Amino acid sequence: MPLTMKRSRRSAMRTLLPWLIGSLPVLLGLGTLQWQAQQDLKMHALRTAEQAVAQFDLMLDSVALSAQAILPLAGQSCDQVKLALREEVVRRPFLRTTNLLLNDNLYCSSIYGDDNRPDNAANYVDGKLWLMRGNPITPDHALLAYRLSDGNRAAVTTIDSLHLANALRMIGGQRQLVLQVGNAWLSADGQVHALPTPAFAVAATDLASARYNFSIHTGFATNESWRLMTQLYQPVFGLLTFLGIMAGTVCYWMLRRARSPRLELQRAIDANEFIPFFQPVVRGDDCTWAGAEALMRWQHPSEGLVRPDMFIPQAEHCGLIVPMTRSLMQQVAEQLAPHADVFPENFHLGINIAADHCQDPTLLDDCRRFLAAFPPDRITLVLELTERELIRPTETTQKLFEDLHGLGVLISIDDFGTGHSSLGYLREFKVDYLKIDRSFVSMIGVDALSLHILDSIIELSKKLELRMVAEGVENQVQRDYLAARKVDFLQGYLFARPMTIDEFIERLRQQPHLS
Repeated sequence: MPLTMKRSRRSAMRTLLPWLIGSLPVLLGLGTLQWQAQQDLKMHALRTAEQAVAQFDLMLDSVALSAQAILPLAGQSCDQVKLALREEVVRRPFLRTTNLLLNDNLYCSSIYGDDNRPDNAANYVDGKLWLMRGNPITPDHALLAYRLSDGNRAAVTTIDSLHLANALRMIGGQRQLVLQVGNAWLSADGQVHALPTPAFAVAATDLASARYNFSIHTGFATNESWRLMTQLYQPVFGLLTFLGIMAGTVCYWMLRRARSPRLELQRAIDANEFIPFFQPVVRGDDCTWAGAEALMRWQHPSEGLVRPDMFIPQAEHCGLIVPMTRSLMQQVAEQLAPHADVFPENFHLGINIAADHCQDPTLLDDCRRFLAAFPPDRITLVLELTERELIRPTETTQKLFEDLHGLGVLISIDDFGTGHSSLGYLREFKVDYLKIDRSFVSMIGVDALSLHILDSIIELSKKLELRMVAEGVENQVQRDYLAARKVDFLQGYLFARPMTIDEFIERLRQQPHLS
């Protein structure tokens, strides 16, 4: 169409005007989002560094206690003390070797017994810590050595880099996280490098331990702010773009659009459209049913059955996850209570809770009403902490968890190792179970590195005397691997898919033995 036509010029002006009107909120919105993303990255980097420092302090506490225990043995013959050195390795977590020195000569080791190697205190930062590339036994395998001296006597204890690297990966997640000791630093692949440490363009964070001479470095690449914006604020980008195109008309549309998810979810709650499905949890040794997880599904009147990942995050964002879970618990109790005679004693029933629940004391009343629907000791309620949002250890949360335990409710960390702060939760909260995320289980027989992480989680759980549930078990190879490592409970499609209440009760009645 010719540009000289009056009709076209008017049409072009009508098209251009909304862009001009919308440019200001678009620019302000993008600037605000970028600032918020940078603040979030700074906060995440600081939290990650704090968690890493706390974890490595914990590891060094273990080896420091071991060094204090064996230092009085320095000077005695190796034949007399080597069993005591080996006992320390077995007893202490994270400890790889223990060694005794006399006059800067390492004369006794927990590995070989009698030894004869020089060990210069000057190699250690402040005479205490040395991040080694390796030693004569394992020259290409890094170690973190802790030295405790008393005159001409000394004790050296070491941490294997596998523990250090696993901690860096689990705490750092997708972020790069490095441990620096003196002029050397360790990356998440377990390799030791010389200074300088990696440079981080965004939210560069350096945090030193107040107790030991090491520091943690983390941060993000230049494009991380935009990546976070596109990941977390993608709907807002759409709204901003729509504002730029549709101007004033879009303001009305945006307000309706911003409200519509909450209204639709509230309507669905009132209509009892969120219904429970049940997936069995089996024992790791004989695969008999030990419990089940109640999973929420949305029976939408027009869309059909909607998966939880399509609406749970929105419910958490809108502040509706608490009433939604309360409705689910009521339905589960109403549906299962008439069949209480089918369940063995202490049949475990898991229900997911989010960060909002942990600040809401009414959760205790919900659990009390739920348990009251069943005969005593028939059902053990397990609340599974999801980690889509960070759970803060406030006084309310601590009191709530204490009261829940007093009620007989157990606490589990869901998808352990993949969320905000799994290791932090172990320090802050008293938990009973760890649920190993399906992403680690799926790597059994596929990826050796992920298996190291899986084995570390299993080892950590055993040392902390926590019971384990491995989810996402889909084949016999995975089942055999987990059973061989004494994982307590298994869950996944190999045993059963999520099912309706009728199918669940029918399958439960068919179980040959439940105890």
